[in-house]
Amino acid sequence: MNHWVMYFIITEAAACAGALLDLLLADPYHFPHPVVIIGKCISLFEKCFRKIFPKGKKGELAGGFFTAILTILLTFAVTAFVCWGALRIHPLLGFAVETLWCWQALAMRGLQKEAVNVYHHLPPEGSLEDAQKAVGRIVGRDTFVLDETGVIKADCETVAENFSDGVIAPLFYMAIGGAPLALTYKAVNTLDSMIGYRNDKYLYFGRTGARIDDVFNYIPSRISALLWALGAAVTGNDGRNALRIWRRDSRKHASPNSAQTESACAGSLHVQLAGPAQYFGKIYDKPAIGDSDRPIERNDILRCCQMLGASSAAGLFIFFSLRALIFWLILR
Repeated sequence: MNHWVMYFIITEAAACAGALLDLLLADPYHFPHPVVIIGKCISLFEKCFRKIFPKGKKGELAGGFFTAILTILLTFAVTAFVCWGALRIHPLLGFAVETLWCWQALAMRGLQKEAVNVYHHLPPEGSLEDAQKAVGRIVGRDTFVLDETGVIKADCETVAENFSDGVIAPLFYMAIGGAPLALTYKAVNTLDSMIGYRNDKYLYFGRTGARIDDVFNYIPSRISALLWALGAAVTGNDGRNALRIWRRDSRKHASPNSAQTESACAGSLHVQLAGPAQYFGKIYDKPAIGDSDRPIERNDILRCCQMLGASSAAGLFIFFSLRALIFWLILR
C-alpha cells in the first residue's frame, strides 16, 4: 500500500477514534498530558528570555516573540517526529500514538462535565458559594463576586467559547495535519492562556502569542458559530436567531474571535450574555451580546451542553467527510 494512502487511513481512523474516546471517557488523566508539558516549556522559555533580553518594551517584545515561536515550532517538530517514527516502526503503533494525541487534543466531554458540575452546585441542589467555586474551575474571571445569574451566564459563555477552542479548532487542524497540527494549535492556545493577558506583566511579552492565537482561531471560530447554529436547530433551540445575533454581535469584543460562538449561543437561547466582568480585582466594561428576550435560567446550562454535543458531532462528520472526499479526488 502507498505510504501516503496508509498515513491518510491511519490519521482519519485515529481522529475518529480519539473523538469517540473523548466523548465516552473525557480527558485521559492517567496519561501525561501534552498541554502540561507545553505549559512547562512556556514557563521555562519565559524565565530564560526575560533574563536574556533587557527590561522594557523592546526587550519584552523580543522575549515574547522567541517564546512563542520556539514553543510552536518545538511542539510541531517533536509531535510530527514521534508520529512519523511510530508509523515507521509499525502502523498499529502509529495509529495508537495518533489516537492518544487526538483524544488529548479534544475537550468536549470534559467541558460538558465541568459545565454540568456547575449546574448541580447551583441552588436548590447546592449553594451559591459552591457554584462560584465550581465555575471558577473553568473561567478566568473573579467568580466570588457573581450572583446566581452571573454564575449561569459565565458557565454558558465558557461552554460556547471553549466549543471553538476545545473542540472545533482542534478538529479543524486535525483534519488538515493530524495530531501534530492539532497539538500545535493547543500550544498556540496555551500560549494565549498563559501569557496573552493585557496586564502590566504581559502587555508586551505576550503580544506575539496573543496575535498568533487570533490568526489560528480566525477561521475555526467562525465555523464554530455556524455549527452552533446548526446544533441549536437540531436540539430544538433557535438556530435562525443564533445566526441573526451572530451576524449582529460577533464583532463586539476587542478580540476578533471570542464573541463568535458567544453571540450564536446568546441568539440560540434568546438571552443576553457578556457585559461587565471582573478579572483580578479590576472591572472590565465589556459590551452585552444578544437580546434579553427572557432571563437566563439554570436549565440553559443543560441546553448549552446539548448544543455543544450536537455541534461537535456535526463538525466531526463534516470535517472528516470533506477530508476523505478531497483525498479521494486527488487519488483519482
